[in-house]
Amino acid sequence: MRPLPLLAAALLAALATAPADAGRKRDDLSDLTPIPGAKPESCIPLAGLRESRVRNDSTIDFYGSGKRIWRSTLPYSCPQLGFERAFSYATSLSQLCSSDIITVLNRAGGGLVRGAGCGLGPFQPMQKAR
Repeated sequence: MRPLPLLAAALLAALATAPADAGRKRDDLSDLTPIPGAKPESCIPLAGLRESRVRNDSTIDFYGSGKRIWRSTLPYSCPQLGFERAFSYATSLSQLCSSDIITVLNRAGGGLVRGAGCGLGPFQPMQKAR
């Protein structure tokens, strides 16, 4: 298999910059709760991903088709991730895994510059809070 083209990684970076719900602070994590009894997953399918939302330096929510939502809590804080709210990744698989590395994309001089590389954490299935 070939690595995911850089264009696709840039597309995910653009999705990662999507604004959070209006009137809700982006790092307010209370809008989602873990699905009772659902165990964290080590990988999620790329084909169904439609959006990602960076919540802070260590939390990213991935939105899939239907009502599927996964939260990856990074094992370590990722410098500038919460500020820039944009990242890229490369994978040769059809899924994104907790062993994969994301790269923060910093806005500089009218373009994007690669920043810190950080490991993802397991993907916890989530649901909208009631």
